[in-house]
Amino acid sequence: MTSLVATLSAGIVFGVALAAPPGPMNAIIAEESVVRGWLAGFKAGLGAMSADAIFFVLAALGVVAFVEQFPLLRAGMVGVGGVLMLYFAYGAASDIQSSFRAGGGATDDSDPRIGTGFRKAFVLALTNPYQILFWLTIGVGLLQPGTLDVLAQTPYVGSSLAGILVVNTGSPALVAGFFGGIVVWVTGFPAALVSAERRVEAFAPIVAGVSAVVLAGFGVLFLAQSIAALS
Repeated sequence: MTSLVATLSAGIVFGVALAAPPGPMNAIIAEESVVRGWLAGFKAGLGAMSADAIFFVLAALGVVAFVEQFPLLRAGMVGVGGVLMLYFAYGAASDIQSSFRAGGGATDDSDPRIGTGFRKAFVLALTNPYQILFWLTIGVGLLQPGTLDVLAQTPYVGSSLAGILVVNTGSPALVAGFFGGIVVWVTGFPAALVSAERRVEAFAPIVAGVSAVVLAGFGVLFLAQSIAALS
């Protein structure tokens, strides 16, 4: 039982560590949260997590590795992802002006805009080469016997955290904990943003602006990678 709890806990830490760093998914979650409320941000997070769940199944079946064998197809997917990010960056920039308001984000569950974040994050995640690469390498090995240096996989700072938390793979508890960690993040991150937005009047337009810059930056990067691969 102790081993099971430890593995589950390590999976949760792993999920949070991978979900938390800045990137296009968190940019969409942040924008949706401060402009449309916690539910919209949470649904955006679920969209990204749903794509991860699909990648997990496809990786287990070997489909993701099959796609990797066709560089032109992968380059085309990266290009589509870049275009989508630029489009969503424009939407985030458009939200800057509308986010200057009193009373916080939208909280009415009937607001049709609440579900847009799920669709945006889901489609974007499916064309995100970083998520595809993760499931081709680390992700596909979660159910295979071996070891995993959990914190070493953290984007940007992994090298400084190597060796702190090493767990055995091949356990469903690790996978359950991993997705549980993502749920923790997509629940808590929007809640923290909405709480801050209610206290600081200019917080929403600032977050929307930063989200637009992040999405535009990754969009340009992805397009450049796609053009380079296709040429």
